[in-house]
Amino acid sequence: MDKNAPVGIFDSGVGGLTVAREIIRQMPGERIVYFGDTARVPYGNKSRETVIRYSRQIIRFLMTKQVKAIVIACNTASAYALDTVEREFDIPIIGVIRAGALTAVRATRNGKIGVIGTEGTIGSGIYTEVMKQMNPDIEVTGKACPLFVPLVEEGLLHDSVTDEIASRYLSVLKGRFIDTLVLGCTHYPLLRSTVGRIMGGDVTLVNPAYETALELKALLEERGLVRGDGEASGPSTDREAGTCAGIAADRAGAQKDSQAEVSLYNSAGGMEEARSGEDDPRGIGSGAAGDTEQYRFYVSDLAEKFTAFATSILPEQVKETKKIDIENY
Repeated sequence: MDKNAPVGIFDSGVGGLTVAREIIRQMPGERIVYFGDTARVPYGNKSRETVIRYSRQIIRFLMTKQVKAIVIACNTASAYALDTVEREFDIPIIGVIRAGALTAVRATRNGKIGVIGTEGTIGSGIYTEVMKQMNPDIEVTGKACPLFVPLVEEGLLHDSVTDEIASRYLSVLKGRFIDTLVLGCTHYPLLRSTVGRIMGGDVTLVNPAYETALELKALLEERGLVRGDGEASGPSTDREAGTCAGIAADRAGAQKDSQAEVSLYNSAGGMEEARSGEDDPRGIGSGAAGDTEQYRFYVSDLAEKFTAFATSILPEQVKETKKIDIENY
């Protein structure tokens, strides 16, 4: 496999960009192909069979871009589809569940951890299962927050409706005296200011993006797939030091997330107008000029809105997002 090939990343919508941002920070030399399934978001209220079907289609699309590894930057798809697609596809694939669980287990002081996520993620019990394997004495409380994803996708981040819904969801966790809360959906870091304010300063918020980037980096190094020859590729992958560093890095990203919350889907903020296009599903390894760009973005709908949002949180301006018909894959 070509080590200079891109890494594929996918999510149900825009939330996975929080993972993409951390991968860019950790491995600035890597190329990325990102797919956001904006036509079929959210995944959290879909059946296991449907999410597996969606994941298969997206992976087949990403493989037409000759990716060398795939990150499922969606907690629901990680919970429902990861085991299946790992068996079916001959390519390294990782999810985000283990990353978030590992960080939370290392961060908790009183052994009481909360997890918020979609109905699919919480209903699967996957976070509790993985954390209990790491530390059987951990007490895990899960809470489904099904309205958070549509609120993020619609840009209602600093809104009285969002505050009221978040207060209702999080009251259960406040009553369990947790000291660590996993943001168990990649959309949720974009609500971190609201969640943090409601939970209070004594609760550590865990965004799995940092550890996911470390896991990907370690995987690429193990398989000799790191792009470039000995080039610097971001911070160390020392995981014992990584937990504190990851939480610090996550907090450092809060300012960028906050900026994203203000400008989400707001084309009036001086952003360059997005350009959308159609991508031919038959163009496998076409070698078109766009295929050589370091970062490429694809969606199943709403390309211009996605471009505006991606520009607001990623370190570089996103000039183009292409719309594809994912049902062709």
